[in-house]
Amino acid sequence: MKAIVLNHFIAIACLFFLGCKSVQTPPPAIDYQLLNSNQFELKPIESQENIFALDDDIKVKLDQYIKGNSSTIRQAKQLLNFLMHNGDNSLAYQSGANLVASEAFYNLNANCLSLSILSFSLAEHLGLDAQFQRVHIPEYWDQSQGYSLLTGHVNLIIKQSNRREENNQIYFFSPTSVTVDFDPNSREQKFKTSKISKERITAMFYNNKGAMHMIKAQYDLAYSYFKAAIEIDPAYSGSWGNLGILYRINNMYELAERTYKHALFVDPNNNTALGNTAILYRLTERENQAEQIETQLEIKRKNNPYYLIVRGNEALAKDELNQAIHFFNEARKLDKNIHDSYFGLAKVYYYLGNMDRAERYLKLALKNAEFLHDKKRYKGKLAVFKYLASR
Repeated sequence: MKAIVLNHFIAIACLFFLGCKSVQTPPPAIDYQLLNSNQFELKPIESQENIFALDDDIKVKLDQYIKGNSSTIRQAKQLLNFLMHNGDNSLAYQSGANLVASEAFYNLNANCLSLSILSFSLAEHLGLDAQFQRVHIPEYWDQSQGYSLLTGHVNLIIKQSNRREENNQIYFFSPTSVTVDFDPNSREQKFKTSKISKERITAMFYNNKGAMHMIKAQYDLAYSYFKAAIEIDPAYSGSWGNLGILYRINNMYELAERTYKHALFVDPNNNTALGNTAILYRLTERENQAEQIETQLEIKRKNNPYYLIVRGNEALAKDELNQAIHFFNEARKLDKNIHDSYFGLAKVYYYLGNMDRAERYLKLALKNAEFLHDKKRYKGKLAVFKYLASR
């Protein structure tokens, strides 16, 4: 089955994260006129305390596992071992799995945001100094049910204090740290990082949950999560942008446009909100304004292989197979190690009936896949190829 046309770009964190300004920037005032929508019913959602809470069983297991007289760094490393040897023993990244800390412990197939929240809560229980970080990766998209999800990445750094008090004397040491990062690509490439607050992490969690409910057409829940994200961190532009999408798909065009503009006021570099503004302009027959934005974004993104993969999938959804091949090959030229471009080519040649080339590119997708769930998916498709060839 071919993909649905990707007509919305959603910002989610870890995935999914966008529009992070410095935590030292004074937050903008919340424009409650953009939130007072009578079309949606507020639903109960997790509190920040619920998101970070560890149940008593986890705390007991952790206390028994960690040696209390160990150094901070050793305890941090023991914490990582604890994650691997408790829980369900199958630590794996899943982009759509937005779990609170205790859920993530019992089901380690979660996204990096949930796994970082779990690690933070474990470190906090041990009295360790933990700090969330934004990892400045290039724009990257994932696909889910016809939506193009702009993803991002966060990790956690556990630090050793640079001072110790003994017998009324204060000794200073060079601080050391351990970085807890669940993405192998991020660990290897050493991207720039910046500190982010617990409130920003909570807003990301709410924003992700809202995005997943919006994709499922559960609009009251989506609105409830986006509103909560905005109220705990008004400076997180991604939540405003996604709220604009929610208004747009519910035909609330005027409110959607105002919300997109506010997202761009909060962060002028929120390309996702800008792109969705162009979509709205086309829906409201403002073609020239839409084209200006699209040209601006094309210039910004032309050297981003992940953007070209999105364009390839869009072309594939429209049966523009030659265009799809062009975009996937251009993405491959920019970075030959991204499995999504090979998978895109495999799909195109499958639709063209060229099974040999489709299988060849599927094998290359498997070879370049990092995460277990991607490898399983490609192995399953290769097994189907072998079955069909044997008949």
